[in-house]
Amino acid sequence: KPGEQKRSKEPSSSPCMHLAVVACGDRLEETLIMLKSAILFSNRRLCFHIFAEDSLKPEFEKKLKEWPSSYTKKFEYNIYPITFSVGNAQEWKKLFKPCAAQRLFLPVILKDVDSLLYVDTDVLFLRPIDDIWHTLKEFNSTQLAAMAPEHEIPKIGWYSRFARHPYYGATGVNSGVMLMNLTRIRNTRFKNSMIPSGLTWEEMLYPLYQKYKNYITWGDQDLLNIIFYFNPECLYVFPCQWNYRPDHCMYGSNCKGAEEEGVSILHGNRGVYHDDKQPTFKALYEVIRDFPFEDNLFQSLYYPLQSKFLDTVHTLCGRIPQVFLKQIEKTMKKVYENRVIVYLGANHRY
Repeated sequence: KPGEQKRSKEPSSSPCMHLAVVACGDRLEETLIMLKSAILFSNRRLCFHIFAEDSLKPEFEKKLKEWPSSYTKKFEYNIYPITFSVGNAQEWKKLFKPCAAQRLFLPVILKDVDSLLYVDTDVLFLRPIDDIWHTLKEFNSTQLAAMAPEHEIPKIGWYSRFARHPYYGATGVNSGVMLMNLTRIRNTRFKNSMIPSGLTWEEMLYPLYQKYKNYITWGDQDLLNIIFYFNPECLYVFPCQWNYRPDHCMYGSNCKGAEEEGVSILHGNRGVYHDDKQPTFKALYEVIRDFPFEDNLFQSLYYPLQSKFLDTVHTLCGRIPQVFLKQIEKTMKKVYENRVIVYLGANHRY
C-alpha cells in the first residue's frame, strides 16, 4: 500500500492477533505504552497496525527498535499514513479528536486482514489479548463487531440523556475497544435510514456523516452507534471490564464484572493518565511506562503499583484497588507458571 512501512522480526505468515491503533498529535507516548502493555502479557504473536501522521513515523521506528529482542520477536508491525477513502479528508480528520475517524475505514484499508482488535491510544491491557481475541469465536452468524456499553446506568448515561441521534441499546456503546470481523463487515449490506436496499460499509460512511453531522458530539463513535442502532443483530456486547473507564468508579463502583473478575482492559479517557483527577488510572499508566522490560514483573511492576495505590485511597476509584489488581496479578502468575513449566521441561530432557 502507498506509504506503508513494515518491520518484521519473523515471517508474517505466522498466525497472529491483529491490533490497530490511530496516533496523531501528542499521542506517541500513550500509543507506545499501550503496545508495551499488549506484549507484556500476551501469549500468541501480535501484528500491530499503526496509523500515524507522517511526523510520528520516525519516532515510532526509533522507539520500537529500542525494545529488547526478547519482546520484539513477539510481534511485527506496519505503519500506515492517515487516509480516508470516501468524502472530504479534512472533514474526517477534524471529526472529534484528530484522526480518530480513521478507525471507520479499517475494513476498507486492511483488505487482507480477517479480524482485528481496534483500541484507542489511551488503553492499557491488564491481561492477554488472547482472552478478548477468543470472543471472535463467540460471535453468532450475524455478529461482526463487539463493543462495551458507554454506561451501565441509563439515568446517568450520556447518550440516554443528551443524544440527538439514534444510538445502540439503552446507553449506547463506547468505541475505544472494538473487536471486528473485517471479512463480515466487508460482505454485509447494512440497514440504514437512507436507502431501503441497504449499503456496504464503505458506501454508507459519508452519506451517514452528512445526514447526522449537525447532531453528533463524539464523532466516529456516534456514527458507529447510529450504524448499530439500525443493525443491532450485528453487534456483540462486551461486559464493562473489557473497557473500564473513570465513569465506572468515579461516582461509585458500577461495573459488576470488574468487581467480580477485575479490570481486563483499562481505558483512561478524559486525559486521566496525565492529570491528577483520577490518580489510580495515572498510577497504572506510570508503572507500566516505567517498567524495565526484562525485570521481574512482581518486583518492578506489581509491588510499585500496590505502593502507588496507597496514595489514591482518598478517591472513589482508589478505594477499590482489588478491581485494578485482580487480573494483572492473575496474568503475572500465569506468565511465571508457563516459564517454570518450560524451564523444567527443558531440564527434564537432559
